[in-house]
Amino acid sequence: MKPESLQLLVTRTMPFGKYQGRIIADLPGDYLAWFARKGFPPGELGGLLALMHEIDHNGLGDLLKPLRGKTRG
Repeated sequence: MKPESLQLLVTRTMPFGKYQGRIIADLPGDYLAWFARKGFPPGELGGLLALMHEIDHNGLGDLLKPLRGKTRG
């Protein structure tokens, strides 16, 4: 895992589906668990969803609090 991936979790939005437009870090745990059962999409998005699932599943959501609201640059 790259540190940049954590920043992407609080800035990147879900590009499709029921939660389209929602920040990945704000996706419900049961939605992430559904992807874990059915399969994550390919590419960067799938990697971010899998990472967020692990964070959520292990109760580590507070890890992202310092990153929320940070701007790039």
